[in-house]
Amino acid sequence: MKELLYKMFEHKALSRTEARDVLLNIADQRYNDAQLSAFMTVFLMRSITTDELTGFRDALLERRQPVDFGDVTAIDIVGTGGDGKNTFNISTCSCFVVAGTGRKVVKHGNYGASSISGASNVLEHHGVKFTADQERLNRSLEESGVAYLHAPFFSPALKSVGPVRKALGVRNFFNMLGPLVNPMLPRHQLLGVYNLKLMRLYNYIAQNEGIHCTIVHSLDGYDEISLTSQFKVMSATGGEELFNPEELGFRRASQADLYGGDTVEEAAAIFDRVLAGTATEAQTQCVVANSAFAIRTLEPSLPIAEAIRQARESITSGAAADAFHRFVTLNSPIPL
Repeated sequence: MKELLYKMFEHKALSRTEARDVLLNIADQRYNDAQLSAFMTVFLMRSITTDELTGFRDALLERRQPVDFGDVTAIDIVGTGGDGKNTFNISTCSCFVVAGTGRKVVKHGNYGASSISGASNVLEHHGVKFTADQERLNRSLEESGVAYLHAPFFSPALKSVGPVRKALGVRNFFNMLGPLVNPMLPRHQLLGVYNLKLMRLYNYIAQNEGIHCTIVHSLDGYDEISLTSQFKVMSATGGEELFNPEELGFRRASQADLYGGDTVEEAAAIFDRVLAGTATEAQTQCVVANSAFAIRTLEPSLPIAEAIRQARESITSGAAADAFHRFVTLNSPIPL
């Protein structure tokens, strides 16, 4: 590690092979916390390269515990995190809205590192017990429309760096990696990023890997469609669209409208109100917008107006809440 750190301190990038090897060593817990902290901090001081990100991804996928859902068509809805906005769990909420339309979602997530409430935090708060058991995951996907892959169960390196990430409390390159290493390797993905440079980097990787990925970024810095500003959408083909919230029938929101609170309990309460149809207009419409672009990722020919209508109906009809209740029931500990 010492040699690599000196190289990086001299502003030199790692090769794809070097990046792969260092992540394998992290997975094998060959570095101490101080070395890990120094290594992560380098990527706060300069941009990650395509070779580095791809090499890190190679290592995590090489060591992953694979899952197999057969030929099911499913999407992952995920943000990089690290935008510093501390929103409620918009991506996770959107998973159940999409499931409420009859589509399938296989979400890869983790505890919050640079935010109060990550996907795993809010689900665990509702009594969900994470699993790597394929039979249970299959049943969850079939009966609720959602299977949840808790990252430490499937990627040893993500587990080994968890305490250091939490102690640092700032975004790091593991934020960038999470969306790329869903062990199912889903062919469809809605991915939110916190800047335009990452948007182009992820699009390059998605095209190389044959992933039907829609990448979104709100121009005021959110790693999702926040409706607080114009937002950019990049499709799997590389086409770019710039939207104003108003042109899609949404009112513009403020940062305060999307604040997730200071505790997991507060974030979970907002999550529940959105699915129940009792949240504020801004909270609901933000989830509807992200859900709609996920739907359109699965069905590119569907007009965005129709995708928005279906997402809204999933909430107002109670279908999204039903999908979540089934998910919690299927993924809660079995009473003795």
